[in-house]
This record gives sequence, C-alpha cells and structure tokens, in this order.
Amino acid sequence: MAAYGLYTHIRNNRIRSVFLIGGLFLLIYVIVFALALGYRAFTSRGTLDWYLMRAWLDLKMAWPFATVAALIWIAIAYKFNQSIIDFATGAHEVTRKEEPRLWNLLENLCISRGITMPKLKIMPTSALNAFASGLTQAQYSVTVTTGLIEKLDDAELEAVLAHELTHIRNGDVSLMVIATIISGIVGFLAEVMFRSIFDAGGSARPSTWSRRSDSSSSSSSSSSWGGSSSSSSSSDSSDSKGGAGAAILAIIIAIALIFLAWFLSTVIRLALSRSREFLADAGAVELTKNPDAMIMALRKIEGRGELPNNPSAVMEMCVDNPRSGIVDLFSTHPSIDSRVDALVRMAAGHDPGPIHVADDEDFEAEEQAEEQAAPPTETPEVQKPEQRSPFPTIPGMPDNIPLPIPGIGKPFLPSKPPLGERSEPRGGEARGPWGPRGEG
Repeated sequence: MAAYGLYTHIRNNRIRSVFLIGGLFLLIYVIVFALALGYRAFTSRGTLDWYLMRAWLDLKMAWPFATVAALIWIAIAYKFNQSIIDFATGAHEVTRKEEPRLWNLLENLCISRGITMPKLKIMPTSALNAFASGLTQAQYSVTVTTGLIEKLDDAELEAVLAHELTHIRNGDVSLMVIATIISGIVGFLAEVMFRSIFDAGGSARPSTWSRRSDSSSSSSSSSSWGGSSSSSSSSDSSDSKGGAGAAILAIIIAIALIFLAWFLSTVIRLALSRSREFLADAGAVELTKNPDAMIMALRKIEGRGELPNNPSAVMEMCVDNPRSGIVDLFSTHPSIDSRVDALVRMAAGHDPGPIHVADDEDFEAEEQAEEQAAPPTETPEVQKPEQRSPFPTIPGMPDNIPLPIPGIGKPFLPSKPPLGERSEPRGGEARGPWGPRGEG
C-alpha cells in the first residue's frame, strides 16, 4: 500500500510490525527444533533423516509448552518491565513542584492533543538523552536526563518531549518492549543450547562414540570364526561410522539454526527500532510546529547520549543511541545526519550543522585560562571625605563643642517667648532667656 501522509505511514508501519512480531515468535519454534535435534544427536544413534524426523516429532509435541512458557515470560515482563527499567537506569518520578519547567512543557503537549499525561521521570546523568517506556496507560512514562534539562532550551526540550510522546501515541513503546522480550527468549534458549552442546561435547559424546567403537571392535574380533561373521562386522562398522557422521552433521545443523534464529531476532528488533525514529521526529514537528527546535535538539544530543552502565535494551529506546553497529543493518537508530536531512526536506527545517555543547569541564577550563591571562590588579584605596562639625569652631578648641551661630541667636530656643505673662518675682526686674519679661 502506498503511503501519502504521516498517518498512512504510521498505519503501514504498524501492519509491518505485526508481521515482524509474528516472525519473532516463530523463531522460538526454530530454537525448540534445534534443541530437539541436538538432543537426539547426543542421546540416540541413527541416520541424519532419522534425527530430523525425530526432532520434528519432538517439536510437534513441545510447541504448546513452548508457547505457554513464552506467554508466561511475556506476562511477567508485562507486569514488572517498568520496575526493571527504573532499577537499571536509576530514574525516579518527579512532580510539578520539583520540576515545574519540564512538567509544564509535557502537560501543555498532552493538553493540545487530548492525551493522558504519562509519568515524568528524571535520570541523574550528564548525558543528553531521553526515552519513553511502559506497556499500559498506567505504566507509560517519559524519562529525561539531567544533562538534557541543563543543555537544552525550552523549545528544544519541548521537541524532545514531543518525540517521546509520539512514540507512546503510535504504540511504539509497547511494541518495542514486546520485541525485546521475545528476542530475549530466543537469546536465552540459544545460550542454553550452546552451553549444552559444549558441555556434552566434553563428556557425553566421547562415551557414546566409545560404545560404538567397542561394538565395532567386538564385531571385528569375531570375524576370525567365519566368513558370515566377517561380513556382519563390516556392515556394523559402516553403520557405526555412518551414525557418528550423521550425529556430527545433526549437531552442526542445530548450531546453524540457533545462530540463524538469534541473528534474525536481532535484525528484526533493530529494524523495528530504526523505522520508528523518523516517524517520531515527524510527530514531534506536528505537535510543536517547530522543525528547527527538533533539529537543534538532535544536533546537541549527537554523540552525547551514552548512558553508562545501562543495558542495550534501554539504549534502543532512547532518542539517540551512540552504540552504533558496524553497518546500518546492526544499528538501532538511523544516523543523526539522515534524520536531520529528512526534517530539512520534509518540514523545511534549517540545519546548523554539528554543534559544540560546552560542558562543566569546558567552563572550568575557560575560567582558569581567564584568571591566568588577566594581570593582577591592585584595588585603589578609597579616600574617605573629611568629616567636619556642622557647628563653628574656635582655633585650639575641640570640634565637637557647639557654639552659638552668628545671626541666628541663642541656640536651640525659639526667637519669641511663649504666650502668656508671668508675675514679677520680688527683688526687681527679672530676665529670662528671651530678655526682660514683658518684651516682645
């Protein structure tokens, strides 16, 4: 079906993903067949056709049990996957009060599209990355590193949150978790098979071959008693050689099937991850209407998203995975250049090219260089102004003794006496501080 728009691409991608998940589940039966073939080669004696037929019959008997075991495994992961991811990454949930800037950006995006807001979590690391996880509405969460919060501005941080929110909207998160679980089952069974083969190769196989050699030697010793015995011994010897060769060939086929199943499961899982990054970038532009912010965020994250001490399954869910493969076939993410080029062509964005993001060590180095380059400067002494008394002084007298100010009269007294007359005291005219009484 031809794809003409974003939502058509999303629908077609979901259809292809269903078939790929079905193919992953079939690989479990391939592993079971290989296990049965190896078991028969180690414990029985026969031709290659007999080994293949017995392994096929064993698979027909064991496939219901293998299916139930795989479903139980998926159910356990369905219940505890988020707890396992949080334990592996050290992420913790935050509230609006703890991270108001990040919370408001995510809440606004969810309100604009009528989406239930997922949990918001912070991962304490200086790396620049983010990822979405969860299998159900109650489990969905968006995890952002502290380094990303510090280095990106609001528009770029909003674009990254929109990218992860698109993964949740499109069902990519659930699909990737299921693909990782099934791929893990295939890898686990493959490891069990390889360990069984190499362990049995050192113990059980020689004893089986020695029994066949003993039977061959006994038949050859009895050849001296008659011609018929000689012919039967040669027949047994050829059967023994044929059985040993068929067993070795059956083991080689089993190992090849296990390796093929593991290889295909890895390729399918990585292909599922790569095909969704372009759609998530486009969905982020649709939500924010800002392709330049998404491009700037990708350029800043480029080469700085390594999460130390975290499993590859977590890195495959991130915005960028610097653990790139030898070729594109083994890469979990398309290159940053190809993603930016798609945004430039399809969303009319502008690519600034690779960006240098200064980290704390760069800031410290710049400060030390500035301190060493700048000449030492002496702080000039500030001369304090001379404090003079507001009152007139007489030479030789202390400055802090107030004297009457000429033209003003006596200090600290009003120019006129208070209203009212007082009787003259005995003994003549009395003078007050304002002159003879009754004046004025």
